Amino acid sequence: MKKIITLLFFLTSFLFAADAEIDIVKKSTSLPKIEIGVAPSAVKKSLTNKIKDMIAKDLKVSGHFDVLDTKLSVDYNSMPDMLRLSNKGTDLFLNIDSNQSGFGGYSVMIKLYDINAKQLVFNRSFTTSKEDRYPFLAHRIAIAVNKHLKAPPIDWMDKFVIFSQYKAARKADIIIADYTLTYQKPVIRGGLNIFPKWADKKQESFYYTTYDKGIPTLVKTNLYTRKREVIMKSEGMLVASDVSEDGRKVLITASPEYQPDIFLYDTQKRSKIRLTTYKGIDVGARFVENDSKIVFVSDRLKYPNIFAKKLGSRGVERLVYHGRNNSSATTHKDFVVYTSRDRDNEFGTYIFNLYLMSTKSDFLKRLTSNGSNQFPKFSADGESLIFLKTVNDRSSIGIIRLNHSKSFLFPLTNGKIQSIDW
Repeated sequence: MKKIITLLFFLTSFLFAADAEIDIVKKSTSLPKIEIGVAPSAVKKSLTNKIKDMIAKDLKVSGHFDVLDTKLSVDYNSMPDMLRLSNKGTDLFLNIDSNQSGFGGYSVMIKLYDINAKQLVFNRSFTTSKEDRYPFLAHRIAIAVNKHLKAPPIDWMDKFVIFSQYKAARKADIIIADYTLTYQKPVIRGGLNIFPKWADKKQESFYYTTYDKGIPTLVKTNLYTRKREVIMKSEGMLVASDVSEDGRKVLITASPEYQPDIFLYDTQKRSKIRLTTYKGIDVGARFVENDSKIVFVSDRLKYPNIFAKKLGSRGVERLVYHGRNNSSATTHKDFVVYTSRDRDNEFGTYIFNLYLMSTKSDFLKRLTSNGSNQFPKFSADGESLIFLKTVNDRSSIGIIRLNHSKSFLFPLTNGKIQSIDW
């Protein structure tokens, strides 16, 4: 057990170094090998196997485990064959059982064995009242196993992703999902509903833009009570692009005078301050450097680029000196990921790549290399990035694990995503 914990503890260097650069190369290539089995006694075997596959996917995405493909089935109340597993080089064995609870719920029990120590090290059960939410049940199991072994947290896996999905002309629904989009549930239907943005860390409320009698209207809605509050209306563009760390300030793109500008909305006072007054396009603002500064997209150079502005000051600075079409950005602490149009080949075709930079140094790193990569969003801990990737007209949700230099794709089965947040 000590061997495995040591491997996981030293697996990842700190994401944000003192010199404001990010080390996204794993320091260790020795990952603990884990096998996952489903006990013969498991009920609803097909569903339990889906959970097993989702746990395996989660552990792979974590970057902390080498997940071995196996069909091993071991009685849940018996010890696995430690010698056989050890001879295969397996470090951990996770055995899964399941049953139907008396109130109609579905329970999954797990036992984690340390093969090197030849002992059971973790034993726990997980329950859901709704079987269609099994992906979150699997995510919680993966998080618990990861946490028990003291690996860097992957709690973001249990968070909702919220996105707008086009259904038809001028029709788009707001949908919540797990990060793989396996679980999906519409929460706003009817009309054109776009640009969803979580309003708080607990994911209890969200902002989105809808069209009320043809006028863009920014609405805040509670996910559970469905309480609805109209924040503001504006002709043209209207988007809540970012929320401060404490949830009290919202950056809004609005165009009351035809051209879009950035506004700072105070949720306590219900008042707004205009932050930009440029006679052109200023959109997509995000907080950076502990909410003391914003970055945003502007056409001040006659093409989209990323600029920065310190709150309370009048000056605006150019932040990105790379590319001539940088159309969106996301932030975490002192770091920015932005999209940039790059030449794909000598024949002049173009793609959109994602780049990672620091606001406090000249650090710059390209994160993608092909296709169209759009709508990047940092996870709450800043260690992962979600985005939409399109290659040959096929779209997928992409996850980049920044401190592991790994990426994963989850293909969209239907519809087209307009905007996404997590």
